Amino acid sequence: MRDGSEGDQDDEEVAPSDGIGNLAGTKKKKRKPKKKKNASTKGATVQSSPPRVPVASLFADGHYPAGEEVEYRDENAFRTTSEEKRHLDRMNEDFLIEYRQGAEVHRQVRQWAQRSIKPGQTLTEIAEGIEDGVRALTGHQGLDEGDNIKGGMGFPTGLSINHCAAHYTPNAGNKVVLQKEDVMKVDFGVHLNGRIVDSAFTMTFDPIYDNLVAAVKDATNTGVREAGIDVRMSDIGAAVQEAMESYEVEIGGKALPVKCIRNLNGHDIIQYSIHGGKSVPIVKGKDQTKMEEGETFAIETFGSTGNGYVRDDMETSHYAKKSDAPNVPLRVSSARSLLSSISKNFGTLPFCRRYLDRLGHEKYLLGLNNLVSSGIVEAYPPLCDVRGSFTAQFEH
Repeated sequence: MRDGSEGDQDDEEVAPSDGIGNLAGTKKKKRKPKKKKNASTKGATVQSSPPRVPVASLFADGHYPAGEEVEYRDENAFRTTSEEKRHLDRMNEDFLIEYRQGAEVHRQVRQWAQRSIKPGQTLTEIAEGIEDGVRALTGHQGLDEGDNIKGGMGFPTGLSINHCAAHYTPNAGNKVVLQKEDVMKVDFGVHLNGRIVDSAFTMTFDPIYDNLVAAVKDATNTGVREAGIDVRMSDIGAAVQEAMESYEVEIGGKALPVKCIRNLNGHDIIQYSIHGGKSVPIVKGKDQTKMEEGETFAIETFGSTGNGYVRDDMETSHYAKKSDAPNVPLRVSSARSLLSSISKNFGTLPFCRRYLDRLGHEKYLLGLNNLVSSGIVEAYPPLCDVRGSFTAQFEH
């Protein structure tokens, strides 16, 4: 990441001197008001802190970093050496430009968040800090109708704490404060033209959780190594589980095995849809489905000191319009107007209540619940293991 300069402070204007230390004249000139740091990002060549410089300005030639590349292996090794195959791959690189731009946005915001998030902050402050960064770096604030569909947040910032593994973001009025003993999963998405970059990490502030975090990192990296064209999902799941469950963590003088959360999975991603239909399990099973050429996958793993199984719990914040939403009559007028706004501003991209607040919607819960009960919008409640347990996530 390009570390941003805080910017030089403006020099204070003072009265001229007479050469012997006395100020000429009797009136002291007023000081110019200091400009706010990072007030303008025009012409910037390094990222600011907090991040506000669009990555398109930092990479004016449009060439974004490729990131980590994993070589083809086994029966697919010929794709590395075959000139014809490499030519076909290059022909399909256009969509990768949007992915790489989104990945660079995610990387720069992610690294800023990892440095800046500290106990004592509210979850709302943390979420809005990340989201402000993503919107600035993609160049899409999402306030004009349709702008968020062009680029910006791929889905709401998940800040799931301790036994809660996923799908938690603060709603309006949330006063939860991050504590030193918390284990927080930070999961957020960036998109450009519907190409969603989905990545997550776990933050802890006490070394007793180091093995829990190491387990999910190892498991996810194992999944990335195993993934590839024609690989069976069951083989990936078995390798991930073996890596994850080789770890244990000692909490309160008690050794606890790290279990895979068996009903959470990685997934494929299609344009404007965070879950395309295929799942990448993190435990061994019998799924013979294969990864296919041209598909995009998010490899993510979840570990837990609890039961290794999550259920819906707590207040819902995440929603998304279904891609196959039925055309049904809506008798609640607020539902009709809300659906129109959701379609114009999010399409099938996930959103949360704070995003509706940001667009100026008020008293929309009745209409939103009507859209959910009508099968047009899907609600995604927080997913939690047993209380008292700790969960961690890592997503590549």
